[in-house]
Amino acid sequence: MTDFTDKTGQSSAADWRTRLARPLLAVLCAGVGALALVHPDTATEAVTFAVGNLVLVSPMIILGIVLTAGITASGSMALITRSLRGRELRMIMVASSIGAITPVCGVTVLPLVAGLLGAGVPLAPIMAFWLSSPVTDPGMLAVTAGTLGLPFAIGKTLAAFAAGILGGAVTLALTRAGYLAAPGRPAMTASFAQPTCSDANQTVEWAFWRYPARWSSFRATAYSTGKLMLIWLTAAFVAEFFLHDLLPPDMLSRFVGTESRFAIPIAALIGAPVYLDGYAALPLIRGLLDGGMAPGAAMAFLIAGGIISAWAAVPVFALVRLPVFGLYVGLAIAGAMIAGWGFAAFAT
Repeated sequence: MTDFTDKTGQSSAADWRTRLARPLLAVLCAGVGALALVHPDTATEAVTFAVGNLVLVSPMIILGIVLTAGITASGSMALITRSLRGRELRMIMVASSIGAITPVCGVTVLPLVAGLLGAGVPLAPIMAFWLSSPVTDPGMLAVTAGTLGLPFAIGKTLAAFAAGILGGAVTLALTRAGYLAAPGRPAMTASFAQPTCSDANQTVEWAFWRYPARWSSFRATAYSTGKLMLIWLTAAFVAEFFLHDLLPPDMLSRFVGTESRFAIPIAALIGAPVYLDGYAALPLIRGLLDGGMAPGAAMAFLIAGGIISAWAAVPVFALVRLPVFGLYVGLAIAGAMIAGWGFAAFAT
């Protein structure tokens, strides 16, 4: 069996969300502490609101942590590279499916896709994977169901898959027409030729708990994932509490409410600049929905924000030439709007 080392912890430590977690927690504690000195009743209400919601979604959080850590420890992430071989249309379907359901860390995308580009894997399935992978994973699915409800969680997963299919099909048509030749930046592709978060040659062991190194990886992944979820969700629930208090009731209805004709395009366009973290976005969206945001606009916001937020888009920009990156952004926005309109039709 190939030696299994815990590379997830290394990549997670390099991930910007992990580096930002401690300062965020410090700022959160300092803010609540300062508020407690000035308005103790408001601070108590905010903490009570956050703790109550964390307890409410805890079963889903635990389920998501276990699934994410299990997939990582079993080595099943190695199936990604193996599956992206074959006919291009089939590869697009497989890449979209894998991207929509697997927990791929932000740093993993950079070396993994660089290796695929260097190995000559066509751009179409790579684009499909790029578009579908940042939107959701088992942990995100579970927390979305606990925060926004099961229909929203299922819709988000299906939207991720559909975005991958759309992006892969458009990219395939363009490449067959002679466009997007040599998509990768040669220097970056060569620099990240070997995957770091998951070894492409690693064997898959579903009974990972029998192997000490894999069990250690499971515990490390569960701890790091759980810590990130706890910090980001706590901050988001506190933000949601103040959102309810400070946001004028009619403000959102004018722009992204059910009566706005341009709610979904506006939500898709502002998704990337406003979007900070997938877990933090969910309670925020719940507060916005309570404030009048249309469900379709909420879905468009989450899809666009997940795909072209800073942590997801920077690896793409680093690896590919500008026309490919522009296509990636355009497909993300188009896919988000289509997902929003589709979900709006389903929700009504």
